[in-house]
Amino acid sequence: MAEPVVPEKSATPHAALQIRPPVSELIGFEVSEASEGHVVVVLQAGARHFNPMGTVHGGILCDIADAAMGIAFATTLSPGESFTTVELKINFLRPVRNAQLRAAGRVIQRGRTIGYVECEITDENGKLVAKSNSTCLVLRGEQAAGR
Repeated sequence: MAEPVVPEKSATPHAALQIRPPVSELIGFEVSEASEGHVVVVLQAGARHFNPMGTVHGGILCDIADAAMGIAFATTLSPGESFTTVELKINFLRPVRNAQLRAAGRVIQRGRTIGYVECEITDENGKLVAKSNSTCLVLRGEQAAGR
């Protein structure tokens, strides 16, 4: 299994396109767009992502939102920095079945220690499916070692 890659801040904005976290293979999403502080993750949702009610499981929506926000935040890291998500919230706004989903994560505020990130998940018709936000904690030194 490939190790996830976290681009250095000095890397080209599209270095985030090279990120392929192992969970992306399990769920089936890809990074389709990237620039510093902004990442789009896409997923062709289908029956393998359904809950017992026959709609895409909320955890799948949460996974793609978390990936879009996390990778977007990772594009802002300097060499030697890492991060962890300390809070994540999601609102599910409409049921989804078979759909091409687009999770657009954007860093809203990046401080020295704390960052705030938002994500909108839309379907192929541009309809808003879910909205999410997260708070990220920047790690340095020993805290960032091995992460």
